[in-house]
Amino acid sequence: MNRHTGHTAWCGRDHRCGLSEHRSEEIVVDLPGRARAVLVRVRTATGREHAEVRLRVALAPTELAARRQLAGLLGDLRHTVTRAAIAARPRPRRAAR
Repeated sequence: MNRHTGHTAWCGRDHRCGLSEHRSEEIVVDLPGRARAVLVRVRTATGREHAEVRLRVALAPTELAARRQLAGLLGDLRHTVTRAAIAARPRPRRAAR
């Protein structure tokens, strides 16, 4: 972090930074007409860092197919969030021999 401005190397350094947090520029994955994902890296006033993800996916035109898509999406999101949470956990130290 830059000690003069408080900004990080990845920070957007503009209106995105406010309310005691720093936010990166948006990283966008766009599949026109099908899906769009936007990821932003955030550092809070306490120093904790987060990934903020917004996702928009076109749903099937029929109710049953749309519900199947949503169920699959929720399952995939659960797996993704769980995997990210496990990776963020500190590993226990091994005892010295």
